[in-house]
Amino acid sequence: MTTLRRRIATDTRYALGGFPAATVSFALVVTGVAAGLGSLVAFVGLPILAATAGAARRFADAEREMVAEVLDRPVGRPDYPAAPPSAGLLRRLANPVAHTQGWLDLLHAVIAFPFAVLSFAVTLTWWVAAVAGLSFPLYGWIIAAIPGVDGGIPQLLGLGDGTAAFIIFNTAVGALFAVTLPPIVHGMALVRATLAQALLTGPARPAVAESYSPYADLLAPRRA
Repeated sequence: MTTLRRRIATDTRYALGGFPAATVSFALVVTGVAAGLGSLVAFVGLPILAATAGAARRFADAEREMVAEVLDRPVGRPDYPAAPPSAGLLRRLANPVAHTQGWLDLLHAVIAFPFAVLSFAVTLTWWVAAVAGLSFPLYGWIIAAIPGVDGGIPQLLGLGDGTAAFIIFNTAVGALFAVTLPPIVHGMALVRATLAQALLTGPARPAVAESYSPYADLLAPRRA
């Protein structure tokens, strides 16, 4: 149960909490790339593109951390080569967009936005429907007292037109949303995480193991 709660919390945090960052990243990248490409011939476009790529890299770093939580395993950070020491000012300015990963960061900010909107909308809908449905017995009788409301869908389905049928039906719908909440939310999180994994991650670097020393056991008491 603890694992299930942690899984739901992680996926929900990624779908809902990651949406504002995806929105800001999308707006910044689209604006920056458009301004940079539009003013490239005036020699001010390159610094704009470089600054936009640098900001996209920061968003990509944050996305990688969230993806690692969703996938429940570490993900690798691609290499971002630095400019050569002998490079001139122009080369140093262009360095953020001089390598493939810089453009992949920009591409991800644009492509991931529709998926972020979808995962946010679906996750929020499922949570609201589940909570509202399961708590419906607490306030459903107030809604059922409104003239012409207590029939609705239960009456159309032949389940009755009384207050009890109205409350039971809506509570059952909420229970259905609650039962399907974990796989739906996890599926939405995986859609975004898979896209980010394809564009933003590299091979995970294994931890460096300490070399074994046959004298370690003899030295341990002295160190203690």
